[in-house]
Amino acid sequence: MLIATINSSIVLISLPAIFTGIHLDPLQPGNVSYLLWMLMGYMLVTAVLVVTLGRLGDILGRVKIYNSGFLIFTVTSVILSVDPMHGGGGALWLIGWRVAQAVGGSMLMANSAAIITDAFPARQRGMALGVNMVAGIAGSFIGLVLGGLLSEWNWRSIFWVNVPIGLIGTVWAYRSLHETGTRRKAKVDWWGNITFAVGLTALLAGITYGIQPYGGHTMGWTNPWVLAGLIGGALVLALFCLVESRVSEPMFPLALFRNMAFAGGNAATLLGSIARGGLQFMLIIWLQGIWLPLHGYDYADTPLWAGIFLLPLTVGFLLSGPIAGLLSDRYGARLFAAAGFVVMAASFAGLLLLPTDFNYLGFAFLIFLNGVGGGLFAAPNTSIIMASVPAEARGAASGMRATFQNAGMVLSIGVFFSLMVAGLARSLPDTLSSGLVAQGVPAANAHDIAHLPPVGTLFAAFLGYNPIQQLLGPDLLGKLPAANQHTLTGREFFPHLISGPFHDGLVVVFALAIVMSLVAAAASLIRGRAARAPQE
Repeated sequence: MLIATINSSIVLISLPAIFTGIHLDPLQPGNVSYLLWMLMGYMLVTAVLVVTLGRLGDILGRVKIYNSGFLIFTVTSVILSVDPMHGGGGALWLIGWRVAQAVGGSMLMANSAAIITDAFPARQRGMALGVNMVAGIAGSFIGLVLGGLLSEWNWRSIFWVNVPIGLIGTVWAYRSLHETGTRRKAKVDWWGNITFAVGLTALLAGITYGIQPYGGHTMGWTNPWVLAGLIGGALVLALFCLVESRVSEPMFPLALFRNMAFAGGNAATLLGSIARGGLQFMLIIWLQGIWLPLHGYDYADTPLWAGIFLLPLTVGFLLSGPIAGLLSDRYGARLFAAAGFVVMAASFAGLLLLPTDFNYLGFAFLIFLNGVGGGLFAAPNTSIIMASVPAEARGAASGMRATFQNAGMVLSIGVFFSLMVAGLARSLPDTLSSGLVAQGVPAANAHDIAHLPPVGTLFAAFLGYNPIQQLLGPDLLGKLPAANQHTLTGREFFPHLISGPFHDGLVVVFALAIVMSLVAAAASLIRGRAARAPQE
């Protein structure tokens, strides 16, 4: 679980080094799709496959699927690290093999919680699942730190880090793990698998591509392909629900959702994942694009230092996660899960009140608090879900939980980037135009640049770039006085320029995260009946 989720976030903060390593400018309009697929490809595949692989674990054996996942994950890590191409070809190599790696990661994520639930009695299950979930969600935070450190050395090393763990884990898993869960013969629900994969892929891809500009609009929600993905994906998912209600052996046993504890636990998982994913993206933009350059850090070094300054987030999670798992066995899971979401909501409120150029101690405390909240709900939330299903459905239930978790991460890209782009579109043009004119850029040129789609500016901040030199071009920049050129391409002009508009967008983003966290807290308190075999 640790390496599967580290791998998901380690690329997130290492993207500048990756694109530099393969000699590809991510801010060129034709290359934005590479950037998006680097971000969402792995998460999308895991969201689509974990239910299917959890169900196959119920049928074929959870340990067998889990062990195969370790092997696939390790082999693809080696292949990713030896990318022989540059430019678009190099990007496609990484995207394609990341998709293959996600298959292995899905095998691990879909069956790990079910294996642990099988292996431990109820009185120890919360602690055992707590260790597993802390490893899983902490991996998404640790990946940010590790990616910053390794990308400073060599971009290929972000894939090497998986290899020794994968090799040891593969050998250990094949030697030590044995089937202890209930297995039963069943047919593979092919129509359910196909409709689920097609529908979820189309829907999540449509949401993600909606943030790209189209036809003179700042975003692409009027793009026919985006609309086709959203509407078509929703229709295919509706067909999937119809299929699952008719087949005798569904991959996604919808009857499990009749148990309100199971339904509430998964709703909390989805909302918490969206909020946590949005937090990661916003903090990276805030640090790499604004705060670190304003405090004297070179853009080339911002991934490393962003990872270091985000350490309190990881520490908070690692401290509270195991404790919450242990205490939830004794005092009940619901109260801990709900309290965790309330703590997260409080931390979002605190971050919303911070100025863009914040004092680091206050920022560190708030992200530490957010990590504590995440740790409080992780294991109890999983325990609620897994305890509400019969033993023979644990693989499918584990896969469903992982689907909601991974789908939430993909949704966070579309939801929070869209909100941020909308916020920037209101205030960035005037700020950018007046800032450029003040540095001697002709008003007509400044106006044209200021009214370019703000998604490019947002991605530049996310990647830790100053895009002003690229926006102006060598001819226009060369006509300006040397002092103005130095100011425009220096560390402080771009961060000062976008800090106000960015904060406007941040208010909307964190306000939504607060609402999501509080709704997730309420969903965590829902009680259901004791686990029993679902009846269709």
